[in-house]
Formats: sequence, C-alpha cells, structure tokens
Amino acid sequence: MDIQIHISDKPLDIMACIGQVTRPDAGGIDVFIGTVRDATRGKAVLRLEFESYESMALREMRRIVEQACAKWPVHAIAIHHRTGVLQIGDVAVVIAVSAAHRAAAFDACRFTIDTLKQTVPIWKKEVFEDGEVWVAAHP
Repeated sequence: MDIQIHISDKPLDIMACIGQVTRPDAGGIDVFIGTVRDATRGKAVLRLEFESYESMALREMRRIVEQACAKWPVHAIAIHHRTGVLQIGDVAVVIAVSAAHRAAAFDACRFTIDTLKQTVPIWKKEVFEDGEVWVAAHP
C-alpha cells in the first residue's frame, strides 16, 4: 500500500498527486479536487484562509487512509492539503486513490474526503466583504 500525505502552504500539484498513485495494476484512479468557490450561503467569498495543527492533522490523515485501506482493496492513496491564504479558484485539497477496479477507488476517495472534513484539525476561515467566519471547525 502506497500512502502519500502532504500539507503545504504552497500551491498543490494535481498531476504530482495523481502520479503518486499511478500503478500498472490499477484499473481505476479516482481524484477529488477541492477548489475555492466564489460564494457560500448566498454571500460572495473574497478568499479562504486555512490553518492546521499539522502534526495532528498528518496523524489523522494517516488514520483515515488506514481505515479506507481496511474497507476497500485500494493500491495507493495520496492526500495533499493546502494551508494559508487561498484565492478564488485555488486548489485547497487533492485526494487521489488507485485500485484494481473503479468502485473501490470511488468509494475510498469519497470516504477519505468526507472523513477528512469531519475529523482532521484543519480550520477554514471564509472572508467576505462584510466580515469573516470560521467554518468546519473540528478537533
């Protein structure tokens, strides 16, 4: 099982993330790319700011990958998450999963992003013209 977990304040390289899970025995690679959108709940977003408790976030991401590997026959998983100030259109997170068959790749990828958003100590601040709010605050 190949695992690649990365947190960075630099722009994420989508193709590098995909390359880390590409294998000759993988019949499917599923990729989730989370980008900064320009509105939320009817309000215009100017930018997002991400902060993390990095050592704990990396440990939790590894735990999520281990859970995914126990549930589905995947070959490799890569999780790359960005921190710092992100502008509209910037890539905030990339998750790539490879498996022999597409169903396992799809299911493991969805589980990984859904669980990451619930449990990993990465906090997102949405900045609007008239203020800001922290969202998705979890442990």
